[in-house]
This record gives sequence, C-alpha cells and structure tokens, in this order.
Amino acid sequence: RPPLNPPPLPPLAVVALLLLQRPSSAPLNVTIRELEVNSAVVTWEILEGDPVIGFAITQQKKDVRMLRFIQEVNTTTRSCALWDLDEDTEYIVHVQSISMGGSSPPSQPVLFRTPKESEKMASKSPDEVMMEEVGQAAQLRAGELIIIVVVLIMWAGVIALFCRQYDIIKDNEPNNNKDKAKNSSECSTPEHPQGGLLRSNV
Repeated sequence: RPPLNPPPLPPLAVVALLLLQRPSSAPLNVTIRELEVNSAVVTWEILEGDPVIGFAITQQKKDVRMLRFIQEVNTTTRSCALWDLDEDTEYIVHVQSISMGGSSPPSQPVLFRTPKESEKMASKSPDEVMMEEVGQAAQLRAGELIIIVVVLIMWAGVIALFCRQYDIIKDNEPNNNKDKAKNSSECSTPEHPQGGLLRSNV
C-alpha cells in the first residue's frame, strides 16, 4: 500500500501558522513609572498585530555585570514591577516580547536612578507625610489594642481557673471537717472490752 500523505493545509491556515511562528518586534516606548527608593514599574507598548504571549526583562546595575532576568508567558500585561532595588543607584532595563517564534530583539535601553530616602521624603507634601504618620500611628494603636485584648483574655482565663479551684476546695472543706471530728472522737474515748469506761487506779 503506498504511504498516505497528510492533506495539504488551506492557504489561510498556512498564513496564520507563519504569522504565529514569526518573532515579534522589539517593544516600544519603554518607560519607568512609580519610581520609589526600592522599587519601580516598567511599562512598554507593542506593535498592533504582534503575536505576543509574554515578555522578558533584563535589569542591570550600571557598571555592574550581574543581571536580573524576569520572564513571564501566557500573559498580555504591558508592565512589570521591579523590586529590591538599592537607593540612589543607576539601573539599565531592556524589554523583549516573547511569541511562538521566540524572543524579539531587546528594546532600546532605559537608564534610571532610584532616589535617596531623604530626597523622597523631601519631595512629599506635608499632607502626604502627615497621612503616612497617621497611618503608622493607627497601625501602632491597632497592635497595642490587640496585645491588650490578648492579655485581658489570658487574665480572665487565669481568674476563672482560680475561682473554679477555689470552689472545689471550699466544697471539700465540710467533708474534711466531718472526717476530722469523727476521728478525734474515736481517739479521745476508748471503750473497755467489757463495755465500761477505763478508770485510772488510785
């Protein structure tokens, strides 16, 4: 029997398969937002129609060879959080799109510097600083209230246990007194074997 050849794919299916397998273009408009002392958010855009299924981000300190590589697939997000950054440090970021055909070329490098803690505090308005202080004070008060409630519950348990033990001891006292009185009466008036009381000889 001659071997069976698979049926040819329709032209549209071939075009769709080729589009899915082609590598995507490099991301555009890579921007750093929400820059904080120890974190930042990188955002980007892609060309319309690119079959993107994920992204890869390369993060590097300037003048340092060590890299941090972040990759995620099966997502359509266009942003990623960068964490555990050092304050007052320059970083370089590249973004790549991932498709069925592989990774795109890296985007144009983006250079940014994290602020100092003192600069970040100075840039905040008095209202923002006051709101943070109020929030921290509220958290402290909530923690203190939790500790106080726990201590009160423990004391209530100790007092309840003490009262229970005291009631048990108090209930047992009459029985103990009766037993003591009975034992003392039996020991103080011993009986003569013949029925009379013992008398001392003069």
